[in-house]
Amino acid sequence: MHNTSIISCLIVDDEAIAREIIATHLSKISNINVVASCSNALEAFNYISNQQIDLVFLDINMPEISGISFAKSINNDIKVIFTTAYRDYAVEGFELKAVDYLLKPISFDRLKQALDTYFDVYGNVTATNTVVQEITDFMFVRSDRKMIKVDYSSILYIESYSDYLKIHTQSGTIVTRETITAIEAKLPKQQFLRIHRSYIISLHFIQSFTNEYITINKQELPISRSYKKAVLKHLEKF
Repeated sequence: MHNTSIISCLIVDDEAIAREIIATHLSKISNINVVASCSNALEAFNYISNQQIDLVFLDINMPEISGISFAKSINNDIKVIFTTAYRDYAVEGFELKAVDYLLKPISFDRLKQALDTYFDVYGNVTATNTVVQEITDFMFVRSDRKMIKVDYSSILYIESYSDYLKIHTQSGTIVTRETITAIEAKLPKQQFLRIHRSYIISLHFIQSFTNEYITINKQELPISRSYKKAVLKHLEKF
């Protein structure tokens, strides 16, 4: 890698929305320069052939040339962080000595963790030199084979059904395969509150509450016994 504090990156993914999510996350880190966002491996080869690239965010499941094949064909000095919607590729990804393996939908915190690993192992700057700017006011979730943008301000409450969630918003309900614990980690804590193993609510949309229920959008959502003390203590602040 060249001697500079700026890391030159490529984003390679055949899904435009996936490229946009990664680019948005990377825009918050001061010493990352996204050279290009490519929809396929052939396009990415052109950039790698013509300029210095340090790091590639690389989708595995792409048409024509897969991410695995692409990673095998590039110079070992170029490091790879794999991105994919499928867990099955993790072992092969790490066999290629990838920096990390990110499962979509990718949160900012998880991407930042991968970059910290890169800086610690390969970079000539430390992870603490990455500067996070303003926090985003939205997230992306996978639903019906698409990545859907969800504004935090539109979420009424989130409901868990074993291995999938219903995100109830002002404009409708989005169903996604995600655990409630994973989605909770993405939400800003000042706006949302876990009240039950199956419910996270938006503080903004609370209409009323008792010791047993919180009412949002005319729905009575139960406060579970294990969360009750923390929930009521939090609500008493207002």
